[in-house]
Amino acid sequence: MTQDVLIVFATLAGTIVLFVSDRLRLDVVALLSLLVLVLSGVVSPAEGVQGFSNPIVLMIAGLFVVGGALSATGVADWLGGKLSLLAGTNEARLLVVVMLATALLSAFMSSTGTVAVLLPVVGTLAQRAQVSPSRLLMPMAFASLLGGLLTLIGTPPNIVVADQLRQQGLEPFRFFSFTPAGVILLGVGVAFMALVGRRLLPGGGQPSEHDQAPQSVVMRDIVREYGLEQQLHRLRVPPGAPCTGSTLAQLQLRTRFEITVVGIARTVGPDVLAIPVVPTATLRAGDVLLVQSDAQAAKRAASELGLDSFREVTELELPGDESVAEVVIPRRSHLVGRTLRQLRFGDRYRATVLAVRGVGKAPKKAGDGFATHDLRLESGDTLLITGRIKHLKHLVRERRDFVMVTEPRQPEDVKIEGARAFAALLITLGMLVLMAFGILPNVIAVILAAVCMVLFRCLDANAAYRGINWESVVLIAAILPMATALEKTGAMRLIVDGLVSGLGGHSPYVLLVVLFLLTSAFSQVVSNTATTVLVAPIAYKVASDLGLSPHTFLMTIAIAASTAFATPIASPVNTLVLNPGGYRFRDYLRVGVSLQLVLLLVSLLIVPWLFPFY
Repeated sequence: MTQDVLIVFATLAGTIVLFVSDRLRLDVVALLSLLVLVLSGVVSPAEGVQGFSNPIVLMIAGLFVVGGALSATGVADWLGGKLSLLAGTNEARLLVVVMLATALLSAFMSSTGTVAVLLPVVGTLAQRAQVSPSRLLMPMAFASLLGGLLTLIGTPPNIVVADQLRQQGLEPFRFFSFTPAGVILLGVGVAFMALVGRRLLPGGGQPSEHDQAPQSVVMRDIVREYGLEQQLHRLRVPPGAPCTGSTLAQLQLRTRFEITVVGIARTVGPDVLAIPVVPTATLRAGDVLLVQSDAQAAKRAASELGLDSFREVTELELPGDESVAEVVIPRRSHLVGRTLRQLRFGDRYRATVLAVRGVGKAPKKAGDGFATHDLRLESGDTLLITGRIKHLKHLVRERRDFVMVTEPRQPEDVKIEGARAFAALLITLGMLVLMAFGILPNVIAVILAAVCMVLFRCLDANAAYRGINWESVVLIAAILPMATALEKTGAMRLIVDGLVSGLGGHSPYVLLVVLFLLTSAFSQVVSNTATTVLVAPIAYKVASDLGLSPHTFLMTIAIAASTAFATPIASPVNTLVLNPGGYRFRDYLRVGVSLQLVLLLVSLLIVPWLFPFY
């Protein structure tokens, strides 16, 4: 074993450890790996940066733009809203419809973007059907991963294995090469979740008798879930009160009394108006403040400020044009690592944070003496916020920083953006035709579609760049030289020889099982794209050395990479539904591993049938 081989293995091991530890961003780890290989002389500078010009990287970046345009023009939201027409109220039927619709969108959009679009829609459908969201959200996340197997562009691992074949001068997988296997696996996955998986999920049982009034139940459940029962109070400003004419900024309620103002109601004639909760809001006689605090703080504020009509409330009784929403902080949000105070959250988003719930932790609230404004936000945190409906709706557009779980609108309120939406649909359809019939190379078809989305104003150029998940793009570009190093130094040959000598005498099915389990296991803790980049060349070499079809092995690798079900960190979509669904680690383990084993068995049957060994 040469020095270069040792350097490559050490770098690979260190990269995997850093990936798993999650102490650094994945793209930063990949760049460090690239630098080690270049500075040690294992690969040349030209080989080190060649990944950034790889068609895979350009194609994935372009697909983010196409998916962003479908979202920006309202097409994705509109399609999600139509679920309510098909879903009904039966839990099993609802689960099937949600999974199929999610998979269909995910075949052409990123899985994360698909879940971000459908999360609030599915939450509303669950409320209407009086079904616990936990019975639907994990199946939706899993369906978004399985939907990626329906087309070449459904998920980056598909593109990686197709490119591996192209590099070797073999016939690459085409646009619909994945579809037969993908449809079968999706059908099996949906059937499993409908018949078995949903019974393993939390939130079963019959709905309680007060579930006949969905909206009030939601408010009551939110109050109870976040422990706000003893922390909501009403304070009225009587005529002649010392605070009359003062602004919220002047009163300094948070600083003096640890009180958060949730809403201000003002009676004007026969109407009750919602006054924006902003620092410049001026109190008038008769105003009623809904505040969050402990009882003693509310009493002290009432005494010192001359307020009366103090009473505790048990529900979020908000004015008509105000509402509450839950939002999840996704992994690549710029809010991660910052506090609400640093973000000037209230001023920036015109919304008030009532509570913050971390992954697997109890909610933290201002009313229990905890300084929520100084809490450093983390990926996966859920914020309970309140504000005017029009301001909360604006957060729906901030999908890079927030994913809305419950939102202040119904699916039928979604409006599609006319000509721009029609253009986005035509452009997407044109891209699919160009790719399906091989009229243009896949990467050129995607870039053409992305440029057309901007030219036809389906989204502007700035939004296009913002919509690209640069962490994923840089991760792929920077990790590709690792495959070059494995090949160049002979390290890959050592791995392949080990597999061939150890398993070469066994049935090809044994090799498929080993490669499936290896890929699936790494995909639970490492990016499935990075895993595929590293495993695909090994699978190709093993197949070639044994005289077997590389297509069989590479299709198996692609399928295994899309079975990241067993942990909440295996995929961003698993993390997004963790808090909203109230799941625990063991829920993913119980349901996810069961589904993985089922899909492994099905893959062993269908992949050699669709792509024979010889």
